[in-house]
Amino acid sequence: MSGPVTYGGWQSEKSGFMGRLSGTGFVLITGASILALTPINLGSWAAAAVCLPLALLLLVVAFGRVMGLSADEWIVLAVRHQINVATKRNIFLSGIFAPRAAEDGAQPMDLPGTLARLRILEAPDGLGGTLGISHDPMAGTYTATARLTFPGLALIETGRQTARVAAWSGFLRSFCTEDSPIVRIGIHQRCLPDDGAALRNWTERHLAAEAPPQSVTALGELMTGAGPAATVRETYLSVTLSASRARLAIKGAGGGQVGAAAVLARELHAMHGTLSSASLQVVEWLTPRGLAQAVRTAYDPEAQLMLATRKAAAESQEWEGTPPGMDPALAGPASAETSWGTYQHDGAWTVSYQVRTWPQSEVYATFLQPLLRPRQNARRSIGMVYEPIGPRRARQDLAREKAKRESARKLRAKAGQDESEDERREAQVARTQDAARAAGQGVVRMTAMLAVTVTDLDELETACAELQADAAASGLELRRMWGAQDVGFVAAALPLGQGLPDRRIGF
Repeated sequence: MSGPVTYGGWQSEKSGFMGRLSGTGFVLITGASILALTPINLGSWAAAAVCLPLALLLLVVAFGRVMGLSADEWIVLAVRHQINVATKRNIFLSGIFAPRAAEDGAQPMDLPGTLARLRILEAPDGLGGTLGISHDPMAGTYTATARLTFPGLALIETGRQTARVAAWSGFLRSFCTEDSPIVRIGIHQRCLPDDGAALRNWTERHLAAEAPPQSVTALGELMTGAGPAATVRETYLSVTLSASRARLAIKGAGGGQVGAAAVLARELHAMHGTLSSASLQVVEWLTPRGLAQAVRTAYDPEAQLMLATRKAAAESQEWEGTPPGMDPALAGPASAETSWGTYQHDGAWTVSYQVRTWPQSEVYATFLQPLLRPRQNARRSIGMVYEPIGPRRARQDLAREKAKRESARKLRAKAGQDESEDERREAQVARTQDAARAAGQGVVRMTAMLAVTVTDLDELETACAELQADAAASGLELRRMWGAQDVGFVAAALPLGQGLPDRRIGF
């Protein structure tokens, strides 16, 4: 009998301007070199007393590290944050301060930060229902979100675990083609205290009229205590279509937003079989109101109970009031404020983290299990975004990475420096990955964000410490997203497929 399959080989993305230096770092070193040579050219000790300390300062900024960032990146981030604070652009207010209604009388969506440009569109799903699509007009993308259920991996035998992981890998690989219009695949999962609305609604509908009063009272007390003690997980899949890549198909489907929605719906129908083979069952593709509810409950945890109760009542066909979900115009928070290390929104506080380093050793398929461990004092979210890369670009990128590493190794060898074990391992991983690509495997870029949300500020640091401890147990290295907590919240807490930059940046 074969043993459990292990996984590994993640590589951090590197794209420095020269070696591992960013463009800013290269400019700083150039400036330091000019300052260091100036006293020699002038032959002046007075010039040396002025220029040499400045040159040293520039070198420290170029090579120094602050909170996991290079010093020049940290300075830019800190200055930008202080400018936002001084101009109050870190504060968002909705309600009476929201933008005016459009000419047709409809209230536009009112979302903070990077979400302000999004629009939630309504389109037919091809099966007689409606589909909610998040449209980013600046990036030219259309994103649909589905709510999933899955049996998990922890309690099944090894063979089935391997088969499900392989099926998910095949699902991602199917988009690693030159002409695929799908540019991002996102998985988002939340772990939050169960509000018990569905359980209470089911109990009320199945409670016999002749039940003894004592039994009804005991059952009510049990439900009151059992509901808040439980936890529930919500899993979402987001699929993003690029209008530029699918322009011919969109034109053939009628053009514009209507054509883009039709092409996206066609892509969604085509992937159902592959998802089923990975034991991922699509419960529903979210409608505009369902998508707005997913966004609203992330910003306002207190709204979870009301919206879940309304949805449970609607599913039992005993509700004749407001339809389930949320009006997209009300999806955003009433107020939000971004500080250096936290994000406050509608009476809750969130801290977001980026996964900076994945496990260096081989791990099992369940290695992320501790991250969504139930916690009564906080809700956790994880967002993972994948960008499939076409074969031609994958070949070019991997060849470029190999060339960089080989050049660096030769330079160190000429300088008499020994090669470290980390460098040998990175070179071996790069060769293995290139061999897998040549054998037909796909290559994807990915990023992962984590968020922890509390409604009591006194419990925030405890919840953060627990999350970091669980991440360490999973072999992950996290970095708090200092100065960019609002951006981190969007990527980690909202199932909108956000978070992966369009261009490569240095790590």
